[in-house]
Amino acid sequence: MTAIQSNPVQLRVGHNDSSTISRDKLRQLCMDAGAEDVGFVEIDRQGIEEERDGALEAFPRAKTFISFVIRVSRENMRTPMRSVSNLEFHHAADHANEVARKIVHQLERQGIGAINPAHGFPMEADRWPGRMWVVSHKLIAQEAGMGVMGIHRLVIHPKFGNHILLGTIIMDAEVESHAEPLDFNPCLECKLCVAACPTGAVKPNGDFDFAACYTHNYREFMGGFGDWVEGVAASKSAKDYRSKYTDSETTSMWQSLGWGPNYKAAYCMAVCPAGDDVIGPFLENKKQFVKDIVKPLQQKEETIYVIEGSDAQQYAAKRFRNKTIKPVGSGLRPKDSVSFIQALPWLFQRDQSKGLDCVYHFTLKGPKPKSETLKSTITIRNQALEIQEGHQGKPTIKLIATEAAWIGFVRKERTLARGLLTLGIRIKGNPKLMLRFGQCFPS
Repeated sequence: MTAIQSNPVQLRVGHNDSSTISRDKLRQLCMDAGAEDVGFVEIDRQGIEEERDGALEAFPRAKTFISFVIRVSRENMRTPMRSVSNLEFHHAADHANEVARKIVHQLERQGIGAINPAHGFPMEADRWPGRMWVVSHKLIAQEAGMGVMGIHRLVIHPKFGNHILLGTIIMDAEVESHAEPLDFNPCLECKLCVAACPTGAVKPNGDFDFAACYTHNYREFMGGFGDWVEGVAASKSAKDYRSKYTDSETTSMWQSLGWGPNYKAAYCMAVCPAGDDVIGPFLENKKQFVKDIVKPLQQKEETIYVIEGSDAQQYAAKRFRNKTIKPVGSGLRPKDSVSFIQALPWLFQRDQSKGLDCVYHFTLKGPKPKSETLKSTITIRNQALEIQEGHQGKPTIKLIATEAAWIGFVRKERTLARGLLTLGIRIKGNPKLMLRFGQCFPS
């Protein structure tokens, strides 16, 4: 029997206060369960409204977030052999879930209700492609002082660097005092993550191309798996299938299905030198650090998955001539007007928008006569995207469509010509501007 099972820490503050618990004792409970650092955030903190809503939906009595981190083995993450890195990812994720479960169990023994959303997968798949997660571990971790997201969008712990996995527990008790975000950013802005990323998803100026990262690194997860299944369904024969997918791709997908989804890169985590425990070799000899850790990943011969016509396709072909570039579908398809608008920032391709200066007024009518009509203003200017509710300013072009016609077109289930002929889609302005719009959001 472990110490935490035989000697549970008493958390209550005083004898009459049944809702407030000791911060120090709760921290000790979490550390005894296997957490390597922990912080507490009140659920009504300003700025995390979406996380609060998600928590209350899952656990209506929620009052406090517990954010914790566990370390992963750095060298396992740094090797070019992705099997080693993925083994580390999966075992560390299992450990994070087990730590969370132990904490919840100990809280429950003391009459405190709590739940532990999964570290990663599984998530609420019925909500795909919307918000599948119960709570964003990264956002809560930042609020709890566990670190700050660097330009690679990974949380960097001040001591452990980004070589961590995160967990969150939602609890129905209040803590006597809460953590605050760090007052500094551990990110060195060394741009090694920019240099190592095979798709150019991490930009030197701090921008991030979600679609590029998602399409390649998560190839064997949600959307990539769906794209592969459609490729199987569309194949006329085994020979036709083999003309689309190599034997190693089929084997890799089988391995992900049989054992757990495998990441294709995560090189940004591998090369990051930030964190007190990590930074030493980088400061001692930066050239050697790059030679030992960054170069092997850059020089690795591998397939890079990109969306046809995307910034990533151009970047990878120019930057990594030793890698095979393979255009695929992202699998990101909206199911309605709201998810269409929500997905635009994820899919926006800045380089493809070069030279475009246009204000689009979208009017998407719901499926029923009394359904709400969605109106949005989408401005693309100076290689930047802005989305506003309603119709704002003077439009360059207007698009008026039924939701069924437009979403069917976006999902490539209907043609634009059909929509225009049946009046399901109407365009007021230069149609070429709609073609340019589509080039900015390839999927």
